[in-house]
Amino acid sequence: MIRITVTNVLVDDQAKALRFYTEILGFVKKKDLAAGAYRWLTVVSPAAPDGLELALEPDAHPAAKAFKKAMFADEILATAFAVDDIQAEYERLKKRGVKFRSRPTQAGPVTVALFDDTCGNLIQIAQSPPGDPVEREAALPAR
Repeated sequence: MIRITVTNVLVDDQAKALRFYTEILGFVKKKDLAAGAYRWLTVVSPAAPDGLELALEPDAHPAAKAFKKAMFADEILATAFAVDDIQAEYERLKKRGVKFRSRPTQAGPVTVALFDDTCGNLIQIAQSPPGDPVEREAALPAR
């Protein structure tokens, strides 16, 4: 069966992104390999070190910069992260200096909040109701 193992966010500075995603958000560096002028740099959740990797991909191509700028201006998120307790996570991240665009807000069956990752992206954290099928699938180990 086909499955997703890596997804990415376009970042304006890989070193700054690594600091933000590890020191502020709490992800763990998984891979850091030289790739020409840039790096193949991924982070993972400490709760799933062998799970889905997030690549901190350089936005070096002019089209990538334009795309990212338009997405940010229109407040379209680059990606979303699941949390168990959105209010607690919102408070934790605010104390660490994260700039939120919205407080935790009910959006249908989920509660969401949007923040700026300091690297040109808007990221959403979301809490699903208990027993949500997406949450159950995310908790399964990689096959």
